[in-house]
Amino acid sequence: MNAVAKVEPQAAEGTTLLSVISRAASDPNVDIDKMERLMEMHRDMQRQQAEADFNAAMARVQSRMGRIGTDRTNKQTSSDYATYAKLDRALRPLYSAEGFALSFGTDAVEAENIVRVTCHVSHTAGFTRKYLIDMPADGKGAKGNDVMTKTHATGSATQYGMRYLLKMIFNVAIGEDDDGNAACGEDQAAIVRGEWLAAIDACKTPGELMARKKELTAAYGGVDKVPQSIKSACATKAKAMEGVK
Repeated sequence: MNAVAKVEPQAAEGTTLLSVISRAASDPNVDIDKMERLMEMHRDMQRQQAEADFNAAMARVQSRMGRIGTDRTNKQTSSDYATYAKLDRALRPLYSAEGFALSFGTDAVEAENIVRVTCHVSHTAGFTRKYLIDMPADGKGAKGNDVMTKTHATGSATQYGMRYLLKMIFNVAIGEDDDGNAACGEDQAAIVRGEWLAAIDACKTPGELMARKKELTAAYGGVDKVPQSIKSACATKAKAMEGVK
């Protein structure tokens, strides 16, 4: 028994419409207005199919994206975040494989000291979706004082905008990301503790353990803020390593 190929309804309609257009184009008596309407219908169907392919690819790529851990600490706010470089390393191979390409830029905005960062996400099917986010660029620090020039503020706002847009576009979850002072929830805090406990357990030498302790102390914003469970794990690991060089 011969297998019958499955044809998507919209694709079949497009093929039928193309046949109608082809026949109409060969008719010297065809009504030009009708011909133009047929062509517009065909273009509209192509746009709809391209958007459907874009959405399907987006769903597939997001299903393969896991939570990304933090790799940098904001010392002013004692909070951790994932840098754009780390996000890019983790995400680019996944979204590129699905036919996506990202193009960042900026748009004009009337508000003062604001940078509107944009990202055009295009797909090989022929559909492009635009995302944008407004970022403050006043050069002020966390306490409201001037900490950078307008030029540096613009560059910083652009970088922040690119990072936040990249996360938003693909709905990426981050460990303790938030360069403001928002506190993570209990579930998220438990995940972060688990990561630190695993990192401590993986240490092979006292030197590695010492380096890990410095990292987690900086991440939590001080020794007194490190959870007791992590402190206990460090002490247990250090005792087990006695005599190890």
